[in-house]
Amino acid sequence: MELWDAYDSDFNIIPGVTLVRGEEATFAEGVFHLVCEIILKHADGTYLIMQRDPRKAYGSMWEATAGGSALKGESPLAGAIRELREETGITADRITEVGRVVNPPTHSVYAEYFAETSCEKDSVILQEGETVAYRWIDRETLLAMKGELLTHRMWQFVPELQD
Repeated sequence: MELWDAYDSDFNIIPGVTLVRGEEATFAEGVFHLVCEIILKHADGTYLIMQRDPRKAYGSMWEATAGGSALKGESPLAGAIRELREETGITADRITEVGRVVNPPTHSVYAEYFAETSCEKDSVILQEGETVAYRWIDRETLLAMKGELLTHRMWQFVPELQD
């Protein structure tokens, strides 16, 4: 069972309330769980994209972020760092929070991060059950794929990805 902190729409933890993964439909109005997403740029200017496991929702689609729900007691930054490490095996050199989004229909608040790395590009380790492939692509290719990629929130926050 995965436990989450409860948040309000201003990203404040609601004291004394613990949420359980899979029970989002039962969350009271105005109660949210925190999702952390992180886009990764390599020192050579390319971006990491990953293909979702076909067994997951939106299976086989490509996405430009690693991410997932923050665990109970985990800060937004710690959640982003953990998700990046779990889904890619990479520890970023620099991480910057670039935006926040509230999504009432899914009872989610999103903390968006931009990270840079100088890791070996073939050192990506895919997380079993999450992703099945990865590619490093240049900015132009990433922008051309914008409509095909699963993650859409990030585009509004990273100036170099706006056309």
